[in-house]
Amino acid sequence: MPMNKEGMFKGLRELLGDRFRTDLASRYCYATDSSIYRALPDAVVVPLNTEEVAKIVKLANEHKVPLVPRGAGTGLCGAAVAIHGGVIVDTQRMNKIKEIHPESLYCVVEPGVIYDELNLALKPHGYVFPTAPGSGEACVIGGMVALNASGMRAIKYGATRDYVLGLEVVLPTGEVLRCGTRTLKNSSGYQLEKLFVGSEGTLGIITEVILKIVQLPKNKAAVLATFDTVEKAGQTVTNIIGKPVIPSSMELMDRTSIEAANKGADAGFPDVAALLIIECDGPIEEVRREIEKVIQVCKANGALEVTPTEDLKTQEKWSTGRQSVLPALGRLKPELKIVSLADDMAIPISNIAKAVMAFQEISKRNNIIVATYGHASDGNLHTKLLIDPENVNDWKRAEQTVKEIYDAVLGLQGTVTGEHGVGISKAPYFKVERASALATMKAIKMALDPNNIMNPGKMFDWDKKGIMAPLRYPAEVK
Repeated sequence: MPMNKEGMFKGLRELLGDRFRTDLASRYCYATDSSIYRALPDAVVVPLNTEEVAKIVKLANEHKVPLVPRGAGTGLCGAAVAIHGGVIVDTQRMNKIKEIHPESLYCVVEPGVIYDELNLALKPHGYVFPTAPGSGEACVIGGMVALNASGMRAIKYGATRDYVLGLEVVLPTGEVLRCGTRTLKNSSGYQLEKLFVGSEGTLGIITEVILKIVQLPKNKAAVLATFDTVEKAGQTVTNIIGKPVIPSSMELMDRTSIEAANKGADAGFPDVAALLIIECDGPIEEVRREIEKVIQVCKANGALEVTPTEDLKTQEKWSTGRQSVLPALGRLKPELKIVSLADDMAIPISNIAKAVMAFQEISKRNNIIVATYGHASDGNLHTKLLIDPENVNDWKRAEQTVKEIYDAVLGLQGTVTGEHGVGISKAPYFKVERASALATMKAIKMALDPNNIMNPGKMFDWDKKGIMAPLRYPAEVK
C-alpha cells in the first residue's frame, strides 16, 4: 500500500483539532532543529498523552506516513529534521513530573519535562539528575533519552543511559510497551529500556521515563590551570585520571575558544594556548585532597598558572565562561558563522593530546578555523568550524575538514559521537565506525518498524555520499 497522507490527515484532524497543523508557518517553524539542516514536514501534531501518541502512530503505520519525534529541537545533528516529509510529533506539552521518590532513588517524568526544571523539583529533596547537558535550560528528558545525552559531569556521573530504569514507548505499530522497572537492580531478561536509549526516534516514541536520581554533592572546589601548548593541557588530563583522581568535570579550551569567550562573553580568561577548568565535589576533606593532587599534576606538566578556589561565585564565573564558547564563537569573526560539524567526538582519555594536536594540524592544512574545547576528562571533545555559509567553497573545505577529523578520531580508537547522537551530520562516519554492527541494527529496526515510518533516512539509513544536504543556508553544495 502506498503512502496515503490525506487519509492520515483526516484522522488527525478528528483526533487533535487545532493541535494538528498543516499551515506553512507551523511547518516552517518545525523544519529545522539546532543543526545545519532544514526540510519542511507535511504536518505537525502536538499530543498531550500516551493515548493520543498511540493513535497518531497507528494512523501513520496504517497509511505509511513517516513520523519524526521531536523534543525541544536542541539537537545539533539533524535527528529531528523531516528529510522525507511526513509528520513531526512534538512532545513538549507532555511535560508532567509525575512522581518523585527520594526514598527509592527514582522519579517518573513525561518526555517534555525540561532538564533544569526537573532538577529544580528534585533540589528540595536533596537529589539531582546529574548528567548536565550544555542545553539544560531548554532540552527535554525525552530527547536526552533518545540521544543518550550527557555533559561535563559524565566522567563521574555517567550519561543518560546510566539513569534510565524504565520506559514507556509507543512502538511503530501503535502498541504501548512498558519496559524496565522501578528498582535499582534488574536482571529480568532483555534490558529493552536500554535499547531505546540512543535510538533517535527510529524505534518508537518515548512517552514516559523512570529515572534514577542521586544525592546532591555537598561541596565543590575547582582549579583553573593555564598552559603554553594544547599538548601539555591534554597530557595533564590523562595524568590526572591516572593519578588517580576522578573529578566531577574537567573542561578543556584551546586558544580559539578562549579568545571567543573573552571577546564574545567577557569571560576574563588568561590569553594562553590552552586552559583546563577542573572541578571536584563531595565531602569537603575528600574534595581538598583531590584538589591538592590536581594542583600537583598541573604543575608537574608545566602549567603556567594554577589557581584553586572553593568560592562558588568564582566557580560559576569559570563555568559560565566555558559554556559561553558556542554562542561566543559566532562573534569571533563577524564575516564567518559557526556551524555544528564534527562537534562531539570521544577519544580514549590517553589519546586526548594526540587528538587535539591532530585537529590543529587539520585546521591549518584546510585553512579553516577549528575551535576545540570540551569535556576532556571523559575524552569527549567538541570542535566547531567557522565558515562563510553562503560560500560553496567554504562548505567543501568544511566537509573535507570533517572527514579528516573523523579519520583521526577513528584512528585514535575513538567514536564519532559522544553525546549529541548521529542524525545526519555523523551518519557516513558512523557507518564506517559501526560497520560490523549495521546489519544487526537494521534487523532490529525492521523487526519493530517493518513499514519504516519512524524517523526514516537517519543514522544507518542515510543513503547520500556527503552530509551537506538539506542545508538551511543559501549555498547549495553538490
